[in-house]
Amino acid sequence: MYAVIRTGGKQYKVAKNDVIVVEKLEAEAGKTVEFGDVLMVTDAGKATVGSPTVAGAKVTATVLAQGKGEKIIIFKKRRRQNSRRKNGHRQFETTLRIVDIKVA
Repeated sequence: MYAVIRTGGKQYKVAKNDVIVVEKLEAEAGKTVEFGDVLMVTDAGKATVGSPTVAGAKVTATVLAQGKGEKIIIFKKRRRQNSRRKNGHRQFETTLRIVDIKVA
């Protein structure tokens, strides 16, 4: 059984006991998070696709850690103008373990 959920503007295919990294969620390590934005659920080869979400479906996850991702380098250069700009950025991330997928 797996589901497709939407969080942080992105979609993730998740199954029970999967560990995923998503954009930062406001929850401390050890807390439980529920996702109601379930776009699709499959169970024993039978797929249920929502329009846009599956009614009554929920995915429960436990927060493992809060942290920062790898550094992304932004480099802008304008040719023949001796103009360069270098900048870096580290995005905040939340690591989750999927506990349960429920379909009503």
